[in-house]
Amino acid sequence: MAAYITDLDVSTNAAEEQNLQSKHFLKINVNLNQGTKGNKVYLWYKTDGPQPITRVQLSYDNAMAGGLINSGYTKINEDLNAGAGGNYIYLWYFRGSGEYDTPIVEITFSTNAEQDARMFADGREELACDLNRKAGGDWIYMLVKRSEQTYVCDVTATDSFSLDHTLFQEGYIRLDEDTNRGARGRDVYIWYRQTTDSKRAITDLQVSINDAEYQQYQQQKYTPVSVNLNEGTNSAYKVYLWYNKQPGGKPINAIMLLLQKDAVTAYKKAGVTVIEKDLNAGNKGQLEYICYNQ
Repeated sequence: MAAYITDLDVSTNAAEEQNLQSKHFLKINVNLNQGTKGNKVYLWYKTDGPQPITRVQLSYDNAMAGGLINSGYTKINEDLNAGAGGNYIYLWYFRGSGEYDTPIVEITFSTNAEQDARMFADGREELACDLNRKAGGDWIYMLVKRSEQTYVCDVTATDSFSLDHTLFQEGYIRLDEDTNRGARGRDVYIWYRQTTDSKRAITDLQVSINDAEYQQYQQQKYTPVSVNLNEGTNSAYKVYLWYNKQPGGKPINAIMLLLQKDAVTAYKKAGVTVIEKDLNAGNKGQLEYICYNQ
């Protein structure tokens, strides 16, 4: 079994690379600014510390940081978009030992849709924020592998940052991309929590974008996430996420947001279930689909 990852750091220039190398960090050889004119940015890690890292998050907005700080996450104070002109993106990590914390043993990066889809379908968990967010450049996503197979046991959503601290403390992981991206609505994020017990897992997800679909899933005994994923936009559509836990059903092990049209074909080809209902239905925001792997 692979060793647990216990420390993370980031370099944005040659001097920082040399410094981390002298401290015996190991480099993941993917430039996180690939395809841009920005700095060469790399993630480094160690596996010899006393406590494993169990959760990682990304922030691209100052408002996303408050809950992370108050919940004991460590910020790596290096912009993953350094010199590229996009969002200021920061990586955060947490060393936990609670019920919903499973050690991370591997971190990888994808640089195109096909590679991304294959790794997600292979059982890795993916962070929803493109590391070149608003910088152009290549598609770059971060994926993690854990010491044990985990399954999604709870999902929820928020339309403000007021509950972030509570949810992080309760073991939730935030999908770090606003479901209202480009729609000028509320800051809406989907959250999930993991378990190593497959019997507690969610077995199906659905999305409703109108009243008829809402009633349909309600009649089928699905449970809705209470927040409208379109909250605060000028759209007449109300978009809700629904989930179900069927005894004997196949457990869901990871969920993800897709924002690029070419990703849909790649993910479906890899065997990932894509719910092709736009979370920004009825407004001019970014196309967004939820997908999941079983």
